[in-house]
Amino acid sequence: MFCNAEARMDQTVLKNRTFDELTIGESASLIRIVGRDDIDLFATVSGDVNPAHLDAAFAATDLFGHVVAHGMWTAALVSAVLGTRLPGPGTIYLGQDLHFHRPVAPGDTITVTVTVREKRPEKRIVVLDTRCANQRGEEVLSGTATVIAPERQITWPRAKLPEVSLRRNDRYEDFVRQARALPALRAAIVHPCSPEAILAAVEIRDEGLLEPLLIGPEAKIRAAADKAEVSLDGIAIETVEHSHAAAARAVELAVAGKVATLMKGSLHSDELLGAVVAPGSGLRTERRVSHVYAMDVPAYAKPLIVTDAAINIQPTLEHKRDICQNAIDLLHTLGMAEPLVAVLAAVETVNARMPSTLDASALTVMAARCQITGARVDGPLAFDNAISPDAARTKGIVSPVAGQADILLVPDLEAGNMLAKQLIYFAGAHAAGLVLGARVPIILTSRSDSLETRIASAALAKLVAARRSLGKVPA
Repeated sequence: MFCNAEARMDQTVLKNRTFDELTIGESASLIRIVGRDDIDLFATVSGDVNPAHLDAAFAATDLFGHVVAHGMWTAALVSAVLGTRLPGPGTIYLGQDLHFHRPVAPGDTITVTVTVREKRPEKRIVVLDTRCANQRGEEVLSGTATVIAPERQITWPRAKLPEVSLRRNDRYEDFVRQARALPALRAAIVHPCSPEAILAAVEIRDEGLLEPLLIGPEAKIRAAADKAEVSLDGIAIETVEHSHAAAARAVELAVAGKVATLMKGSLHSDELLGAVVAPGSGLRTERRVSHVYAMDVPAYAKPLIVTDAAINIQPTLEHKRDICQNAIDLLHTLGMAEPLVAVLAAVETVNARMPSTLDASALTVMAARCQITGARVDGPLAFDNAISPDAARTKGIVSPVAGQADILLVPDLEAGNMLAKQLIYFAGAHAAGLVLGARVPIILTSRSDSLETRIASAALAKLVAARRSLGKVPA
């Protein structure tokens, strides 16, 4: 918020003070509360990513013991007063000296005041004292500014600034931290014969998440590592002839308890999952195998699960029951006691001509009858009613789930895939992918996935595998 201590001018226009109008001792001020967004935006624009400003863990060990705003963020407020208030539009900045006295922390209220100290008529030069103080009246910055004051009066419309919102993808941090704290688990990287697959294996090892075992043709694996310019020193390789054999061998090792999770390399997903669900594979359970996208959507207030967007093309009601339960169990693994499941359809009313609404209604009843456990389930709900309290309120929907869903259960793969991709590409979401319902979790990554997404996928798999081994997650 901005205010002028000398004049309550119209905030829709900017007015200046000419050199002749300025008087010694005249002053103007503005007030600004520093928030996290201010600090992050300044770091983004300036490139100053000093962890003292951005990382609470680092800052706790630094001189002040907490995150502090960039000194030049505070100094920029001085420029704002000079350019918009005193002298205002038409002012030419010649010089500024600065002295920083105290740190500025998030939440501080900073009052910036500039005061005319000296006028030099020969070139319309004005020297102003500049001072910034916090809400306790403590001086955090002082100095002097030298400017050329405007010669003529200017009244100019205040520029309408674009709305700026920060897209943060930091909701993975907690469970990645939990996963790093657990003992190392071995992961079978199935047919990693591309540079991307090799890099993914090296990344999850370097992040302290999983211990990779590379399964595939050794010559192709090493060629991919050379192309990726990474060393395979310390990473075990189990040689097989081709991708089919790699998938079969990975399943054997998982059944024998020698690996805790599988990770797709450069073979097709169907090839890997076909080996997992093959009759007699040993990894099948009574559950239907399904895929979850654990999504970090900047515009949504909490993590969001979208399921199934990758495996089950046209799931039946029984399939959807398993898909739903798999996602619920995942959120239990992450510490959520009672997830909220929205069963999606195009409308929020049951319509006999729309099978998805019939399934949604049936799943709601199944949850009430404990055929689905550990969550509150409601449907049919349209997407807007599932994630927006305002939309649900406008429609008059009374529901424990509407407007605040943790899990979006989609009608079919096409709807799920389109929804997930729209969230990724239009809303800036990160989407960690995991296959559930087998006796071990399976990591499905894409070549287009970011490093953060690959790490989050591996962390999810590690948490599921580790807690399943302790008997806390159903096999």
